[in-house]
Amino acid sequence: MNRKLSILLLIAIGASVLGYAQPKTDLMPETYVAYKTNTPISIDGKGDDNAWKNAAYTKLFTDIEGDKRPKYNTKVKMLWDDNYYYILAEMQEPDVWATLKQRDTIIFYNNDFEVFIDPDGDTQNYYELEINALNTVWDLFINEPYREQNVVLNDWTLTGLKSAVTIDGTLNNADDTDKGWTLEIAIPWKAYRASYYHQNIPENDFWRVNFSRVNWQHDLNNGKYSRKKDAQGKFLPEYNWVWSPMGVINMHEPEKWGYVYFSSEAVGSNINFTIPEDDKVKWALFSLYRAQKAYKKEHNIWATNLKDIQDRTIFLNGVTVNPILENHSNGYNITIVSPFSNKMYSITADGQFISLN
Repeated sequence: MNRKLSILLLIAIGASVLGYAQPKTDLMPETYVAYKTNTPISIDGKGDDNAWKNAAYTKLFTDIEGDKRPKYNTKVKMLWDDNYYYILAEMQEPDVWATLKQRDTIIFYNNDFEVFIDPDGDTQNYYELEINALNTVWDLFINEPYREQNVVLNDWTLTGLKSAVTIDGTLNNADDTDKGWTLEIAIPWKAYRASYYHQNIPENDFWRVNFSRVNWQHDLNNGKYSRKKDAQGKFLPEYNWVWSPMGVINMHEPEKWGYVYFSSEAVGSNINFTIPEDDKVKWALFSLYRAQKAYKKEHNIWATNLKDIQDRTIFLNGVTVNPILENHSNGYNITIVSPFSNKMYSITADGQFISLN
């Protein structure tokens, strides 16, 4: 990785990403059923296609840590067809502003909307998309979360992406009060497929997805907006408002993202989706993984005994599970047999979730 990109990524992840803090509370991921639309959606930023009228909004976004209500409302709708995954985001904002116009700049230095997608849910090889009110795009492919020695492809392009913005007010005008902005996105399935022959359409299946809205306090200088600084000249921290709360100020923990189920039923149907029981095994494994991270940070070695990182019995729906820790030259594996399906699941030292049968 070249020095320029290394600096860029260090700036982008922020200091909080480098820590391994446990969440403040146990937070249940959000779920959403995205229905299939039989008519293509026109991506014009208006969100007035008939299909959208029958699609439900998500709940209002929360603070990223899950403990505060944001100052301004954000909500999302989702649909899909054989070609695209559609997202409609509506953001309340009295001062709609944006300055960044070049693709693949650090878009969250403006107020923005962000999409995170992990198609197979193993926390590896996932995608990030950021868009501001000028409809400027930053798209990235990330092989592992920033807590590992990862590789980030900043020059990766989400080929075929469609996006458009409409503003209820006026952009970059401090002389009026805006109502907000609407962002409409169409992500082509083929941009995420594992191979040319893999269609990658999750019909009647789910992906792990989350959305984040970055919002800054701002200054006005000669009528121009900029991020607000403190008395020492440092930028004030941004607000992070999300669909599915993370418990920590870090979007790059994909195991905590929400669940979007892509139903083949028509929009307006009433399909009930519940998180699979075996995903509770995944959550338990990631809890042990984070405990191993903390142990190594303190002792400079991996724990070789589960009692060193887990001092209580693990219950899943009232059933006791007994993880197995195996240390080896490349790190460790922790394995749990699901009490729900008898399938074996494992997590590796770099946080990859693996189904063993």
